[in-house]
Amino acid sequence: MQCLSCQEDYDSDYAGTCKECYEEANETEEELKREIEDLKAKVDFLRFKSPHDHHNRSNGPCFTDIVLVASEGGFGGGPSVPVPAHKAVLVSRSLVFKAMLENEMEESRSGTIKISDVSFDALRAFVKYLYTAEANLDEVLACDVLILAEKYQVKHLKTYCEKFLVSRLNWENSVVYYDFAHQHNAKHILDSALSLITDNMDKVTKRVEYTELVEKDPRMVVEIYEAYLAKQVNTAAQKESSIKQCRLVATLLCQYKLQGFFILNP
Repeated sequence: MQCLSCQEDYDSDYAGTCKECYEEANETEEELKREIEDLKAKVDFLRFKSPHDHHNRSNGPCFTDIVLVASEGGFGGGPSVPVPAHKAVLVSRSLVFKAMLENEMEESRSGTIKISDVSFDALRAFVKYLYTAEANLDEVLACDVLILAEKYQVKHLKTYCEKFLVSRLNWENSVVYYDFAHQHNAKHILDSALSLITDNMDKVTKRVEYTELVEKDPRMVVEIYEAYLAKQVNTAAQKESSIKQCRLVATLLCQYKLQGFFILNP
C-alpha cells in the first residue's frame, strides 16, 4: 500500500501511513502537547490572582491599594461590600480607570471608586475578569457585566459577554435582547437577535415584548421591518434565480435531446 504522507509503499499492516510517518506524527503530537502545557503554565504565571478570592481564602495580605464599591449593596441587600483591587491592574485594563487614577481625581486620592447602578455580584465578576480573563456568568449577570465593560471600555470583556449572550439567544427572547443590544451598542447580539426576529416574525409579533417595543421605540420596529422586507426580497430573488437556472438547464437538455434525435434520424 502507499503511505498517505510520504507516498512511499509500506507494509499493509499499518493503516493509512507507513511506520516512519506514524512515529514522526506521534513525536510531533507529543511536542505540541508539551508546548501547549508550557504556554498554559506561562499564562497561569502571568495571570493576576483576584484579590477578592485571595481575601476569601484568608491567605494573608494581597497589598491592594484601592476598593470599588457597588451602589446596590452586598449580600442580602445589606451594606455595600468593598471589592479590593490594585490601581496598576485597573489602569492597565481600562482607559477610563487610567484617566481616573492617573489624573489625581477624587477616586485616586480617596482610594475608593463608587460605581452606581450595579450589583455587588456584577462588580465582583467584573473585577475578577480584569485579573483572570474568566467569569462565571448567567444571563442576568452577563448583561450587568457587559454594561460595566462598556462603561469602562474593557472591550475584551464586552465581547466575552456578547458571545455568552448570543449562545443563549432564541426567538422567544430575541426582542428583549435586540432592545438591550441597541442600548449598549452590542453588535454581535444585535445582528443575531435581528436574524432570529426576522426568521420568526409571525410568532415574535404576538409576544408582549414586541408590543411593548412598539410603544417604547417605534424606530426599532421600523428597523426590524426593513430587515424583514430585505430578507424577503433577497429570498424571492434567490428563488427567481433558481427558477431561471432550472429553466435554462431544461432548455439546454431539450436542445441536446433534439440534436441527438436529428443526428440519429437524419
